[in-house]
Amino acid sequence: MTEVDKAIATLPLPAKVRLLTGAALFSLHPEPEIGLAALVLSDGPTGVRGTEFTGGRIACLLPNATLLAQHWDPATAAEVGALLADEAAAQGVHVVLGPTINLHRSPLGGRLFEAFSEDPLLTGALAVAYVKGLQDKGVAATPKHFLANESETERTSVSSVVDERTLREVYLLPFEMAVHDAGPWAVMASYNRINGVTATEHEQLIEGLLKGEWAYDGLVMSDWFATTSTAASANGGLDLVMPGPDGPWGGELVAAVEAGEVSESTVDEHLRRLLRLADRVGAFGPPQVPDGLPAPDSPQRREQLRRMAARGMTVLVNRDSTLPLAGQGKVVVIGRHAIETIGQGGGSARVRPPHIVGIGDALREALGATVVDGVEVRAEPLPAAPGVLRDPVTGGFGMRVTARDGSGVVLESRLIDTSEVSAGDGGWLDGAATIELAAEIVSPHPMEIGLRGTGEWTFEAGDRQETVRLEEPKALGGSVLHPPSWTIDGRLEPGARVRAVTAAQPGMRTLGLIARLSPRPDTDGISEATEAARGADLAVVVVGLTQEQETEGADKSTLALPGAQDALVSAVAAAARRTVVVVNAATPVLMPWLDEVGAVLWAGLPGQEAGDAVAAALTGEIEPAGRLVTTFPERDGEGPAWSTTPVEGELAYTEGTAVGYRGWTTEPLFWFGHGLGYTDWSYGDARRVEDDGVVRSVRVEVTNVGARTGREVVQVYLRPEGEPVRLIGWAGVDLDPGARAEVEVSCDPRVQRVWDNGSWRPLTGAVLIARGLGDVRVTA
Repeated sequence: MTEVDKAIATLPLPAKVRLLTGAALFSLHPEPEIGLAALVLSDGPTGVRGTEFTGGRIACLLPNATLLAQHWDPATAAEVGALLADEAAAQGVHVVLGPTINLHRSPLGGRLFEAFSEDPLLTGALAVAYVKGLQDKGVAATPKHFLANESETERTSVSSVVDERTLREVYLLPFEMAVHDAGPWAVMASYNRINGVTATEHEQLIEGLLKGEWAYDGLVMSDWFATTSTAASANGGLDLVMPGPDGPWGGELVAAVEAGEVSESTVDEHLRRLLRLADRVGAFGPPQVPDGLPAPDSPQRREQLRRMAARGMTVLVNRDSTLPLAGQGKVVVIGRHAIETIGQGGGSARVRPPHIVGIGDALREALGATVVDGVEVRAEPLPAAPGVLRDPVTGGFGMRVTARDGSGVVLESRLIDTSEVSAGDGGWLDGAATIELAAEIVSPHPMEIGLRGTGEWTFEAGDRQETVRLEEPKALGGSVLHPPSWTIDGRLEPGARVRAVTAAQPGMRTLGLIARLSPRPDTDGISEATEAARGADLAVVVVGLTQEQETEGADKSTLALPGAQDALVSAVAAAARRTVVVVNAATPVLMPWLDEVGAVLWAGLPGQEAGDAVAAALTGEIEPAGRLVTTFPERDGEGPAWSTTPVEGELAYTEGTAVGYRGWTTEPLFWFGHGLGYTDWSYGDARRVEDDGVVRSVRVEVTNVGARTGREVVQVYLRPEGEPVRLIGWAGVDLDPGARAEVEVSCDPRVQRVWDNGSWRPLTGAVLIARGLGDVRVTA
C-alpha cells in the first residue's frame, strides 16, 4: 500500500469529500490527520497574481501569450514557465492555472490574448515547454480549458458542436502533446458543453480519453463555478470542484455515495489524484520558499521581460527600410496608447505589476520624442490611475476603505494603494454591513468622478450627493470582471473629496472609484496630432485595443480599432514626412490605413516593460523577430470561422479541421507565420527525410543576405491532396550578415495523420518550406 493509499484509508468519507472542494477562492482545505497542508492556487497565464483577485501582491507582468508565442521558440516558453515557478514559490503558490491552450478559432474571441495560436502543433509544443519549465521547479501547471472553449459568448451554457475527427486532429492535439510530452500535474475542465455534454461531466472525454486512452495520472479540476451537478460530475471524472467553500459536492456528494449514486471507490480515486498532486508540489511537508528570488522590479526581471516582449514583436510592413529608426530627427509620438499603454488583457488573468512603462515615456527617453494624446479609445471609464487619488486620512496614494457593522461601528479601515477592491471573496470586507470608499483628488487637473461596482450606493463629491443603483451584469462573473460604472456630470477641482458607500450583498464583486480627465471631441485630438506631425521628421502613432475588447467573458463584434483611431492614423500619415504605426493589441485588427504608412510594428500586450521593449524594437537594439501566430483578415467576416454567437445554444465548428490558415481560400491581410524582421534571407535546396512515408525532418540551407544580424524561423508545411495545408515543424536560426547555415527542422508525425473511423491513418503530400504561407521559398 502506498503512502497515499494509507492516507486515504485513514479518512472517513466526509473528510475525503471535504478535500475535493476548495476551501476558498484560491485554496484547498488542509488535513492535519494526514499531514496535508492547504494547497494554494493562482491564475497564471501572464503572471502569478496570488490569492487576492484585486489589490494583492505585486508580481511580474509578462508579455501576453500571443506575444510570447510569436517567438516560435519552446526555449522561451520554458523560460516563462521557470519565471512563473519562481513567482509562485515566492508567494507560496503550489499550482499555477495555465497555460491556456485553446485555439484561435475566430479572431473575435475575447480571450484569445491568453492563448498561444490558431495552430495546434505550435500551441502544443509551447505548452509542453511551459509545463516543463514550471514543474521542473516543483510548481504544478494546469493546461486549460478542456475542451473546445474558443469563445466567450454564452460561455457557461454553449454547446460546441465538433465532429470527432476535428476534435482529435485539432482541438485535442495540444492537450495530447502536453500530457504525453510533459505530464502536467493538473488540467482544468471548461465551462461549456461539448456536443451537448457539460465539460465537467464529460465521462467520454475525461475518463475515457484523458485518463483512459492517454493514461493521464494528474488531477482534473473545474473552472471556477463551472460545476453544476453532483453525481454526474463525480462519475464523469472530475476530481476537484473550484472554488469553495460551497459547491455542488460536499454534503450532497456524501449523500450521493450513501445512496449508491457514486461509489466510494470513485471518491477515493479523486482523492488519490489530489494527494498525488499535493505530494508532487511538496504540500506534505513544511513550506519551502527559496531565498534570493528576483523581485518583480529587479534589474534581472526587467531586462528579462523587456527582451521577451521586444523579441516577440513582429514587423508587419517596412517600406523603404523605415525601421529600425536611425537619425530620424524630430520625432512625435501620438496616441492614447502611448500615454495609457495596455500591458495586459482583462479578466481573471490580470496581475498587479510594479509598473507599466508607457510607450510615450520610453520613446521620449530613447528618441527625445514629443508625446501627443490622440483620440478616446474607451467607452467605459477605468478606475482612477495611480497617483490621481489619495487617502484623506494618511495622504498616501490610493483610497481609504472602511468596513462598518450594522450600527455604524468601524470594523476595520485601511489605505488601499489602488482604486479598486474586492468584496465577497472571503477577505476582510465580508463581515461588513457597509463598505465606504473615500479619497481626495490629487491630480492638478479637474477630474470626472464616479464609481464602479454593483449595488446600492450613496455618493458624495464636493457639495453634491447622489443615490445610485448599479445592476449586476448577467454574465458569469460580471460583477467581478466587468463591473458597471457611473460618473457624475461635470468635473471636480483638485483637492475635492469623494465618498461612496454601498451596502453588503451576497456574492463577489469589484468596487472602485473613477477619476479621469473628461473625454474631448475626436476632432480636437486629430487636429492636435496632425499639427504636431506636420512639424516633425517622423510620427510614431500608437493605436490598439483595450480591456473592453480583449477580455474574459465577452467576444468582440468587429476587428476595427475602437474610437476614431483609424481616422487618426490616416490624418497623421497625410501630414507627416514618415509615419510608423505601433499596434498595442494581442489579436488581429483591421488596418484600412496600411498603404498610407511606412512601417507597422505589431507590439502585442507587452507586459510591465512595454515602452522600453517597443523602444528597443523600433531602434533595432533588439530585433523584433516575431512571426504571427494568427492569420489577419483584411475585413470583418473573412476567414473560415467568424461568428462566436451560438444559435439555439449551439456553436457549430462547421469549418472542421480547416481552422485558421488551414481554411483560408483567399489572400488575407497577413498570413500565419508572417514577420519581416530586420534582415533578408535566401533559401537553398531542401531535402526531406522520410520514414514509412512520414516526414521526420527537412534540411534546408539558409543565408542571411541582409546587412544586419537576424533570426529566421524556417517553417515547414505539409500540403496533402484534398486536405488543408498544415504546419508540421519549424526551427529558428540566428545568423550574422552573410552567414549561411544548414537548418534541420524536425517534423512531428502527430500532424501527419488523419482520424478515420476510430483510428489513425497516415497523411502524405508536398512539403513547403516557407517564411509564412504567403512566402513559400522551397518545395521538397
